[in-house]
Amino acid sequence: MSNVGQHLLSGGLSGFASTICLQPLDLLKTRLQQGDGSSGPRFASPTFTCVTIASTSARNLTVFRTARDIVAIQGPRGLWRGTNATLVRNVPGIALYMTALTHARSVMAVSPYFKAVQKYPSGDSRTRQGSVLPTLTMQGNLLSGATTRVAVGFILNPFSVLKARFESSIYAYESLSGGFMSIVRAGPSELFRGFLASSLRDAPYAGLFVVFYEGLKIETYWTSHTTSAGIHSFSAASAGALATIFTHPFDVIKTKVQVRSEARYHGLYKTIRTIMTQRGIAGFFDGVSLRLSRKVFSSAIGWAVYEGMLMLMASA
Repeated sequence: MSNVGQHLLSGGLSGFASTICLQPLDLLKTRLQQGDGSSGPRFASPTFTCVTIASTSARNLTVFRTARDIVAIQGPRGLWRGTNATLVRNVPGIALYMTALTHARSVMAVSPYFKAVQKYPSGDSRTRQGSVLPTLTMQGNLLSGATTRVAVGFILNPFSVLKARFESSIYAYESLSGGFMSIVRAGPSELFRGFLASSLRDAPYAGLFVVFYEGLKIETYWTSHTTSAGIHSFSAASAGALATIFTHPFDVIKTKVQVRSEARYHGLYKTIRTIMTQRGIAGFFDGVSLRLSRKVFSSAIGWAVYEGMLMLMASA
């Protein structure tokens, strides 16, 4: 298998594993973020097939009550609603992102400005526990993570919109193809809805994640005798938690822009003003515990699978 093929396969398996395990957290986060602060029944645009959602605002619903209501109506499988849409978004998305990130880092490693001193000594008995990925300076890690994530996010934004709407209770799409065609018929503005908010979330998230991940991985390598999977899982989980806390407000904005049809949610500035007016600062942290939990586990699973697969194939 070619080098690119190995990275795509490893990234795809990473995305599949984390999605199947953690979809309920994604769904609950979307449900908590989708609400509007105004009172009364809320409807989606007549352009789409929609259902009425409860008038109680999302801020008054706890995670457990939301999960209980979903299970009561749809059964336990209801917590995995939108899994297919998430797989369509995450499997190719994570595969492309991790592959593009690794190759961007390989190109940048040629530059003396971005190339870092080798952190894992060749010949060391624990080298296989370190990493097979290129080593960059902090600036290189920040830039490679941010630019790669935004580029892949632009390509897959239509599927991000589809994923968010499948997870919400506002849209009653009956199939992936039907939901996607509904968005396509609405035009480019719907296909790329929320991209600016997503970029403002993803660029700093990805950049900070790579910086934290590589730094923690090196520190863990030198201070711990754990396995490679342990190093990668711990480092990725910690990096995911730190990056998530810094970028969560834009995740709330992105969700509202993509699932709400009211004019007050059309555009980044209008959405920020609406959230601020209705909920204040607290409104920008709806669902933060769920996103934090998901990012910690998905990062731990995803990067352990990705780097573990690459190291396995490199040693074969």
